[in-house]
Amino acid sequence: MSAEQPGDAAIWTVSALNFEVKTLLSRGLGTLWIEGEISNFARPASGHWYFTLKDDRAQCRAAMFRGRNSRVGFQPSNGQKVLVRAQVTLYEARGEYQLVVDHLEDAGVGELMRRYEQLKAQLNQEGLFDAARKQPLPTHPRKIALVTSATGAAIRDVLSVIARRAPHIPVVVFPTPVQGETAALQIRQALQRVVDYGECDVVLLVRGGGSLEDLWSFNDEALARDIVALPIPLVTGVGHEVDFTIADFVADLRAPTPSVAAESITPDINELMQGIDDRVARLLGQIERRLGKDRERMGYLAKALGQQHPTRQFAQLKLRLEHAYLALLRQQRAGLVEQRHRLRLCESTLALHHPGVKITQLHERLSRLLQNQQTAMRQRLLLARHQLSLHSRSLDTLSPLKTLARGFATVSKGDKLVTSVTQLASGDAISIRLADGEADAKIS
Repeated sequence: MSAEQPGDAAIWTVSALNFEVKTLLSRGLGTLWIEGEISNFARPASGHWYFTLKDDRAQCRAAMFRGRNSRVGFQPSNGQKVLVRAQVTLYEARGEYQLVVDHLEDAGVGELMRRYEQLKAQLNQEGLFDAARKQPLPTHPRKIALVTSATGAAIRDVLSVIARRAPHIPVVVFPTPVQGETAALQIRQALQRVVDYGECDVVLLVRGGGSLEDLWSFNDEALARDIVALPIPLVTGVGHEVDFTIADFVADLRAPTPSVAAESITPDINELMQGIDDRVARLLGQIERRLGKDRERMGYLAKALGQQHPTRQFAQLKLRLEHAYLALLRQQRAGLVEQRHRLRLCESTLALHHPGVKITQLHERLSRLLQNQQTAMRQRLLLARHQLSLHSRSLDTLSPLKTLARGFATVSKGDKLVTSVTQLASGDAISIRLADGEADAKIS
């Protein structure tokens, strides 16, 4: 009895079957987000990553090719929990399904981002980000509250900017940690101290750049609600220009860096000085116009009095008018003296912050660097000469002329070097090369 034949049914090859399964997997599942633990991590010379993604009950193979893994920013390790975006496919050569990963991140960072986006959406829906509820900033603050770490670079940057732009505005520092598990609570306590202090009319909340974990205290919901309820305008300058925290969205103004935050709330002293000059010029113009009108009016009065002949009354009125004119002139001059005095004070303040000292220090540093560079170049040249001398001696030692000088000789027949007696026959003419010349010979 013969075996049953397939008849008209199609007969698949293994490769065709695997290709069809690969197509069904790719189209059916598409791109997925998968969380798991890395094991069997390997990175061959090709630069691709191969690893196993597993949880406590199952595992599957995964690959991330070089063009994609170069964007990750860190190299995963065995045991690390990660979040991947991958396409499910089939490795046709072995018939095994695998994940082709195009994005990989630390699972902890991914969880923080999800919490960040969730809180951001919630507070935005409540209207805490609306521009209409935010307080305007004072044009000329009387006193600035600075809430930041007492040891970070941000406090130095902010104080330097304020000292340069508005040295006349006092700054009160309310130090607080800006990183760590308790940082959010301590920042909230520092803001409450600002309110209790009661003399500041704007708050700077700043810190330097860092990772998402470093800036996480500024994504605290309670801190965000405290900022919204703060009776004083608050400006944030957290991290770098690309960093955005929840505190930035609820603040009355978000600056990309601590330095820009300081600039945004301080008037430029140079602009203030220019404003004083403009006002003095306008005041002088008003005085001149007023004096001209008064002279013109006095002329009219003198003409009227002259027509009425009240000589004595005219003289008294003229005297009173002159006194009034002199008093007004003295008053205006006293005002000008006061303005000039204030101008000299401003000029003295600017002189204290002159960049000449810093420029001199930088010139001295540049001179030291040039001297160090010249010394390094001289040492490099001495080393190169020494290495050249060593190589010259080595070449001289390996020269074939040295070998001939020790009593050896080379034998050639025609233009070919003889290396074996099998190359010679009776009657052959040969040439023998010694250290001091050549000699011809004949094989007998």
